[in-house]
Amino acid sequence: MESDDHRNRTDEKENCIYLWNCSFQFLFTGVLVLLMGTVSHVQAQVLPKPEPPFQGEINVNPDSSTPDWPEQVTAPEDAPNIVLVMLDDVGFAATSTFGGATPTPALDRLADSGLRYNRFHVTPMCAPTRAALLSGRNSHQVGFGRIPELAAGYPGYNSIWPESSASIAEVLKYNGYSTAAFGKWHNTPVWEVNPSGPFDRWPTGLGFEYFYGFIGYGTSQYEPNLYRNTDAVEPPARPEEDYHLTSDLADDAIEWLHRHNSIRPDKPFFLYFATGATHSPFHAPKEWVDKFKGKFDQGWDKLREETFRRQKELGVIPEDTELTPRPEELPAWDSFSNQQKKLMARQMEVYAGFLAHTDYEIGRLLDAIYDAEDAEDTIVIYVADDNGPTAEGGDDGRDALTTEAKPLSIEERWSQYDTLGSVMFDNAPAAAWAWAVNSPFKGAKTDAAHLGGTRAPVVISWPGHINNSGGLRSQFLHVIDIAPTVYEIAGIEAPNIVNGVQQTPLEGKSFRYTFDEQKDKNPDRVQYFEIFGSRGIYHDGWWAGSPSRSPWQQDFGTPPVPPGQRSWELYNLEQDFSQAHDLSEENPQKLEEMKKLFDAEARRNDVYPLDPPFFSPQRPSLTNGKTHFVYHEGARLIPSSATPQLAGRAHKITAEITIPDTGAEGVIAAHGGRHGGYTLYIKDDRVTYETSAYGHLGGSLMASESLAPGKAKIVLEVTPAESDQGGQPGARRSFPMVARLAVNGKAAGEVELRMVPSGDPLDIGSDLVSPVSPNYELPFEFTGEIESVTIDLL
Repeated sequence: MESDDHRNRTDEKENCIYLWNCSFQFLFTGVLVLLMGTVSHVQAQVLPKPEPPFQGEINVNPDSSTPDWPEQVTAPEDAPNIVLVMLDDVGFAATSTFGGATPTPALDRLADSGLRYNRFHVTPMCAPTRAALLSGRNSHQVGFGRIPELAAGYPGYNSIWPESSASIAEVLKYNGYSTAAFGKWHNTPVWEVNPSGPFDRWPTGLGFEYFYGFIGYGTSQYEPNLYRNTDAVEPPARPEEDYHLTSDLADDAIEWLHRHNSIRPDKPFFLYFATGATHSPFHAPKEWVDKFKGKFDQGWDKLREETFRRQKELGVIPEDTELTPRPEELPAWDSFSNQQKKLMARQMEVYAGFLAHTDYEIGRLLDAIYDAEDAEDTIVIYVADDNGPTAEGGDDGRDALTTEAKPLSIEERWSQYDTLGSVMFDNAPAAAWAWAVNSPFKGAKTDAAHLGGTRAPVVISWPGHINNSGGLRSQFLHVIDIAPTVYEIAGIEAPNIVNGVQQTPLEGKSFRYTFDEQKDKNPDRVQYFEIFGSRGIYHDGWWAGSPSRSPWQQDFGTPPVPPGQRSWELYNLEQDFSQAHDLSEENPQKLEEMKKLFDAEARRNDVYPLDPPFFSPQRPSLTNGKTHFVYHEGARLIPSSATPQLAGRAHKITAEITIPDTGAEGVIAAHGGRHGGYTLYIKDDRVTYETSAYGHLGGSLMASESLAPGKAKIVLEVTPAESDQGGQPGARRSFPMVARLAVNGKAAGEVELRMVPSGDPLDIGSDLVSPVSPNYELPFEFTGEIESVTIDLL
C-alpha cells in the first residue's frame, strides 16, 4: 500500500510538471506571437515583397482542386502620382518665381497653387545632387562626391551606386508605382556607359522602368547623344527641322503618360523629368532668345540690384537681407566697351531664352498631366536648380573659338552676334551673369562654402493637400529630404532590405509637415557640404565654410591651397540670410565647434580624403592599357567612353574595304561631331580624312588619286606635330597633328591639322547625330563593304 508521503511527493512532481508545461506553452506562445509580429514587420520593409503562400487546394484530380492567384502588387490606397522636376545650373534668382528677370509662368502657377521654399539646399555639383535626391542619402555615401568623369578610388568618390541604397524609383516600383525618367542622367560609372553593360547602374537598373534622355554632364540641345532605356538612339529630327532636346523630352514624356493612362489609369506613376537646361552649351531657339532683346542692356550690376528689389517685394527673402557685393574676381559692367557690352547682353538674352523655353515645355508637360489626372491626385516637386549657376564662361563669356581653342577677336565674335544660342556654338555666358542671377548670395556652382552653390529655389504643388497655397516655407531643408517625404506621401515605409541587401538608413527627414505649418520640426539638424575640397557645415542656424578655390576662376589646372591652410568663415543664418557678415574673428569658439562638426560628418559620410586625384591607371576603363581596337560595319553610336581618344596621341587607322564596280561613297569611320572629332570617308572616288575643331574644319587631307573598284586598304598615320605644346590648358584643348595617308600601300598625301578631344560617339559606316565635316550630309552611309576598321595607338 502506497504511503501518504509517496503520494504527496508524486502529486507535487506532477503539479510541477504541469506548471512547467503551462509556463513553457505560455512562453512559447508569447515568443511565437512576438516572432510573428517581428516577421510581419520585417516583411513590410522587405522589397520586393515576399510572395504569399498558395491558399488554394491541390489534388490529383483538378475537379477537387482549388486555384489561387497571387495578388498583384498595388500601391497604397490614395497614393498620388509623383512628378519630380529638376533643372540644371539655373541660379536662385533666375526665375520670376523667385524675383528673376526671366518670366517662368509655369513655375509661377505651381507656386500660386502650392508653396515656395527659400531655404532648400543641394550639393554644389550636378551628379552629387542627383544621387542625394534619388537615394535620400548624402552624396558621398552613395559614391558621388564628384561627377563620374572625375571618379576616384575611394568609397565617397568611386561613382558606384551601392546596392545598399535603393533609389526612390526602385522603392516606388516595388510598391506598385509605374516609374519613368526623362532627360539628364549623370549617375552611371563612365566605364559602364557602353552597349555591353553592365546596366545595373543605368536608370533602368535603378528602378526606372522607362528612360529616355542622355547620360553625362551635358549634351547639345540640337544634336544630343540619346538613349532609350539602354539603347543609343538618334534624335528624331535635325536642327534645321527645329529640333530641340527639351521639346523632345516633353513630347516623349507626354507620349509615355498617354500610353500609361490608356492601359493603367488606376496605377499611380512616378515621373522624373530632369532637363539638360540650363547647362552649357546654352542652346535656345532664336524666337525665344529674341523675346529678350534689350532686356539686359543695363548689365549685370544693375540686374542684380533690380532682382534683389523684386525678391523683397515678393517676400522670397527676408526684409532685412543684405545684398552681398560683387567679388573682386569679377569685372564691373562699365569696364567693357559698348561693343563688348552688346555681345555680353546677348549672352544673357540667350540664357533667358533658354530658361523661358524650358519653363514653357515643362508647362506643356504639366498641362498634359493635369488634363489626364485630377490635380488632387498629383504632387509636383519642382527643384529649379541643382548646384548654383555656372561661371565657366569667364570674364566675357565663351562662344566662338578658333581651331586652336582661343577666343576670336571681339569684332569676329560680334559678327556672329545673331547666331548665339545656335548649334554652331558650345557657348556659356560671362561668369558675372551667374553672379547676377544668384542674388543675394555669394558663390556659384562648385562652391560648398557659400549659399550661392548650395541653395536652390523649390516649389511644391499638391492642390487640396497644402495649407496656405501661394505661401512661403523657410525651414532648413536639403535634397536628401525629398526621398523620405515622397515615401510618407505615398504611404509606404523606407525598406530595410531590397533585393536581399541590407539598406543603409535614410539621412533625410520627411518635410511633409511643412505642407501644413511653418514651424521647423528639425531645428537641431546637421548638414555638411563638400566639393573639390570646398567645405560647408550647417547646424542650428549657424554655417561655417572653407573655400578651396574661387568659383569665379575656373582654372582647375592651378592646384588649390592645401586643406590645412585654408581659411574658414562663419555666419549666423538666422540673422544673416545672405552670408553678408563673416563672424569667424568675432566668435572663434563657435567656428572651432563647427569645424569639429564638419570633421565628424566627413568621417561618417566617406568625405575623406578631400579632393582626391582622379586620373589613375587603376580606375576601371574599357580603353586603359589597350592599344589595339577593331571595329566592324554596323558598329554605330559607340560612346566616347568606350573608344580611344586620339587627339594628341600618335595612332594609325587601318580600313579594309571593298568598292563595288559601280563605285562607292560615304563615311567609313567618324568619331565626334562638329565641335571636335575626325572622319574618314570617300566622296567623288577620293579617300578623304578631315577633323573638326570648335565649329571649324580642323584640317582636310584628300587622296591624290581616285580609288578603283575592288578591295582596298586605307592606312592613315597621325602623329603630334613638332609645334605641339600639349594643347591649351583647361577643358578645351586643341592639338596640332600631322596626318599621312596611304592607299593600297602607296602614299596619297600629308597635311598638318588640328585635333580636338570629343565626347560624341564613334560610328562605323556612317556619321550620325552631329557631322564632323561640313562637306557631306548626314548620315552619308557607306555604299561599299567594310571588312574592318582598326585603330592602333603608337
